[in-house]
Amino acid sequence: MRATRAIIHLDNFGSNLKAVRAKIGPHPQICAAIKADAYGHGAIPLARFALGMDAEATAPKGADPSGSPLAGPPLADCLAVAAVNEGADLRQAGIKARIFVLSQVLPEEVNDIVNADLIPLVSDKEMIKALAAVASASKPLELHIKVDTGMGRLGCRPEDAAELAALISGSKNLWLGGMATHLSVADSKSPSDIAYTKEQLACFRQSAESVRKAGIDPGLLHAANSGAICFHEDSYLDMVRPGIMLYGYSPASPPDGPISLPVMELRSAVGFIKKVRAGEEISYGRSWKAPEDTYVGTLSIGYADGLPRLLSGTGYSVLIRGKTYPLIGRVNMDQCMVNLGNDGEVQRWDEAVIFGPGFSTANDIAKKTSTIPHEILCNINKRVPRVY
Repeated sequence: MRATRAIIHLDNFGSNLKAVRAKIGPHPQICAAIKADAYGHGAIPLARFALGMDAEATAPKGADPSGSPLAGPPLADCLAVAAVNEGADLRQAGIKARIFVLSQVLPEEVNDIVNADLIPLVSDKEMIKALAAVASASKPLELHIKVDTGMGRLGCRPEDAAELAALISGSKNLWLGGMATHLSVADSKSPSDIAYTKEQLACFRQSAESVRKAGIDPGLLHAANSGAICFHEDSYLDMVRPGIMLYGYSPASPPDGPISLPVMELRSAVGFIKKVRAGEEISYGRSWKAPEDTYVGTLSIGYADGLPRLLSGTGYSVLIRGKTYPLIGRVNMDQCMVNLGNDGEVQRWDEAVIFGPGFSTANDIAKKTSTIPHEILCNINKRVPRVY
């Protein structure tokens, strides 16, 4: 296994799912968002764990499942992905729970949707007709209507939902399982954004009511993302779709809401140590000059692993032997360097924690690089082994 690896704390993931359940109460269903390979954590192991399946038997090729706990009772009712191939991968791994596809399905993917028994969110007649053409009356395909209430991304206009519902219910090959919307500023506590979210929810309810008035059951209603779960109890409806909060990060900035435990810990190792003299220059662009005689350690992690190059020169530090040491020079593709000082405490092959529970988090890196923790986590790519 590489020196650089991501430790995935399944106990923290489970605690975060339990916190969602405690917040929303016993009735709404939980749809765990595991898109983008579970935000970089590994979709198959985390999906199985959330559903109460044996996590130890789920590690993908190249991962180390040793020591991973057995899952207990199901903590989620269903799953959400962004792409059809993500859902198909889960099916191939033996996952039988309902799987929602949140993003737009391509025409050439409609057969894959049906074959993998996935639940697409649909926004237009064209896609409904395409799915009806390949689905079977012997096993009608479940669809959910996506309603745009103010995100401006995907979804039909609220006043058009009843027409789409009629098209679905009129097909022997389809059935309407529910309606969904997405809340664009539910993570904000500003008065204007709170009011906007309330308007979105009211619009969504009206759209669902228009479907009922047309004599059609709108099915399962769902709108709440992590921000709404934290700050808008009136958004819970029939199901919630937590995302970033499951992985240990607040949807709000500054962080607010229920306590969430970071799930990923990123580690590397000090692969080489050298002594440099005062005035010697280090890294590409001669971007760091030693202010005094010191030791420099090279870590086996770089931007090709997902450590942002923008972290260069920000003063971010890693943890080695319980002490912090700052990154110096530029983050390279496969390596980076730290100033170890001149006390000689750090030894070659010592472990270095880049971020994780009890230390800095992906949010600290995000602040240094002007982004959000979601991006930092998702960018820890597949060449970094996961240890569950």
